[in-house]
Amino acid sequence: MDRDQRAGGPGSTDRWWDSYAARASGMVASEVRALFAVASRPEIVSLAGGMPAVDALPLEAVASTVADLVRSRGPVALQYGSAQGDPELRARICDVMGMEGITDARPDDVVVTVGSQQALDLLTRVFIDPGDVVLTEGPTYVTAINTFAAYQARVVHVPMDGDGLVPDALRETLTRLASAGARVKMLYTVPTFQNPAGITLTAPRRAEVLETCRRAGVLVVEDNPYGLLSFTGAPVRAMRADAPDDVVYLGSFSKTLAPGLRVGWALAPQPVAARLVLAAESAILSHSMFTQLAVERYLATQPWPEQIKTFREMYRDRRDAMLETLADTMPAGTTWTRPEGGFFVWLTLPDGVDAKAMLPRAIAARVAYVPGTGFYADGSGRDAMRLSYCYPPPERIQDGVKRLAEVLRAEIGLRRAFAGDPATDPSSQ
Repeated sequence: MDRDQRAGGPGSTDRWWDSYAARASGMVASEVRALFAVASRPEIVSLAGGMPAVDALPLEAVASTVADLVRSRGPVALQYGSAQGDPELRARICDVMGMEGITDARPDDVVVTVGSQQALDLLTRVFIDPGDVVLTEGPTYVTAINTFAAYQARVVHVPMDGDGLVPDALRETLTRLASAGARVKMLYTVPTFQNPAGITLTAPRRAEVLETCRRAGVLVVEDNPYGLLSFTGAPVRAMRADAPDDVVYLGSFSKTLAPGLRVGWALAPQPVAARLVLAAESAILSHSMFTQLAVERYLATQPWPEQIKTFREMYRDRRDAMLETLADTMPAGTTWTRPEGGFFVWLTLPDGVDAKAMLPRAIAARVAYVPGTGFYADGSGRDAMRLSYCYPPPERIQDGVKRLAEVLRAEIGLRRAFAGDPATDPSSQ
């Protein structure tokens, strides 16, 4: 059975195909998730998934924290909670955001969610009607694209350069869309150590972007899961710190504690926060009190800033291993970003090389990456790939990059050998 038959459409074996809501057609598999089965094989060096290195956590301390929680607050931890989240955890979250310059956050304006992904889903559900426009960086976070598509939004990318989202391009895009009668509801941005490009929006540009969106009446959604993982010093000041009425901030403990706990949050102006709570109630009734209280106890009893420092140093070493090996091995014409934090490098291939077409040959050489097409809604990005350095240890990263460089050199060689002969074009094989 091919993918079209499984997913529906002509020849589908799904007897309910004609009964699905129109928005279900926008629900597609993530290119990152689709790689997991292959990339998890032990012989393959996966530079694909953005999985945190949770083995660096003090697992004994975490175990003790959870055990103490069950003994001391078991009846509360195992009971229903509110859709807004535990008040003590929301207060702790305000302390965490204070490290990024958000000093005016109130617990009442925080909505705890099942990871920041659910916060984005709820926000899209509250704001987006079919046909509304969501602006994003190009490239952008793959699962955000899938979320917007599921609610039948139109995703329009705004270009980035080495300093992040280009303000002039944002203004031009807004003007063009307004002339066409489009309704732009929000700008979704990962401004700090961006996923997938690793780029950070500069402070002057942050001010320009905020002012441009304020004038246009466009909500800024600041997704900031990597903000505390800076390799160069203090965390970057959040956009929300300078525009509390114009920004909804999305945060997560997935990168600084553990993704398996599935605890994130949204900080929003009070009327928006109230809508998010209503949306959460109808979606899940209440979040897991157990995981919320486990995170709250961890923040209250463990030296979590020191643990974040440990993560930063570890990821910096892995970033360095990737950048150094890229510089030593990649063929001419290949370029890449140099992130100052977070998990990802964005690599642009020499002219004519297609990252998606090359992927099977990379897998055969026992290395995996994510083709750039997964990070665009319009099919762009065939000449690029995302490389993740967060999970493998440095020696595996070095090995994986060397394998990738060999595959790329072979790809370039094939193209030169068969230039002008479509029948032998590697991308057609």
